[in-house]
Amino acid sequence: MSTATGAPTASADTTNPPATTACAAADKDTATTAAASLRATTETAAPKAGGRAHGWQLRFAVLSLVWGFSFLFIKVGTQGFAPLQVTLGRVGFGALVLLAVLAVKRERLPRSARTWAHLTVAAFFLNALPFSLFAYAELTIPSTLAGICNATSPLWGMALSVVALSEDRPTRRRVAGLGLGFLGVLTVLGAWQGFAGTDLTGTMMALGASLSYAVGWIYVRRTLAGVQHSHLSMSSAQLLLATAQLAVVTPLFTTAPASYPLIPLLAVFALGALGTGLAFLIQYGLVAEIGPTTAQMVTYFIPVIATAAGVALLHEQLSWNTPVGALIVLTGAALTQSRPRPRRPAPPRTDTTSA
Repeated sequence: MSTATGAPTASADTTNPPATTACAAADKDTATTAAASLRATTETAAPKAGGRAHGWQLRFAVLSLVWGFSFLFIKVGTQGFAPLQVTLGRVGFGALVLLAVLAVKRERLPRSARTWAHLTVAAFFLNALPFSLFAYAELTIPSTLAGICNATSPLWGMALSVVALSEDRPTRRRVAGLGLGFLGVLTVLGAWQGFAGTDLTGTMMALGASLSYAVGWIYVRRTLAGVQHSHLSMSSAQLLLATAQLAVVTPLFTTAPASYPLIPLLAVFALGALGTGLAFLIQYGLVAEIGPTTAQMVTYFIPVIATAAGVALLHEQLSWNTPVGALIVLTGAALTQSRPRPRRPAPPRTDTTSA
């Protein structure tokens, strides 16, 4: 995971406002799940009165850390398991967390066949596909770069929403943000050096994962906006469907692990239970308490934490253009999410001239 208005669904990594989660849920991991479509479904929700006084900052910090560390968990997980196996474990553990909470609250999964059909598509674009792309990408690129690529989700979302959503009209500021954001991507990749030292295939996979989030958010807005189910119910169903999709695909492209090394296994568990399951619950609570606008700010902390974790714990190399480009990307993403202030009606004219 971010980072749309629609039915509540789970995504992690990015919480960015589609553009979504999101961003984030950073994969938005600011990411699992966190709730890209959750942000989408609550974009117009009003914050609860007095909610700001009850320590939401701590939960906001926890969510930022969980999603920021998700890229590190992916990198460590792929050191012991195939990328699809990491992703299957991620959505599986995440689904177990949400189903446990669903049982405690005595809520039910959706019953409508139409809702399940749309959630199947959402599960593919918001979970199965982007999570898998990030896992494959981190075989060849640093977790720091993957975290920064995740921050482009609002840029993709803004670009696509102009075409797919008639209510999203481009403004000069948002178009400028789009251009600035992609300039930041080129800066991160060192385009003036001919992308030397950067694995383009892995980078394109990570960017494709962020694009997948944007496609999923827009799909949710167009198809599930009026569904009368709780965020928890919808997200639980979505993660169940993503688990089923990956359970079918993973055996076809991987062989069963010969061993289960402890550290990668713990990383996959943390990625799913914390970065996908628990993170969604925290994000849902934040949106309800402080409103989506403030909650979506987590998107801008995810790449910072992902970069710090990759450098400090995985000893990944960091050149000057990476943080500079990341700052440009985040600035552009923030501009794409800006909304023009409503114009105040002009005061009535007073004619002081005498006849």
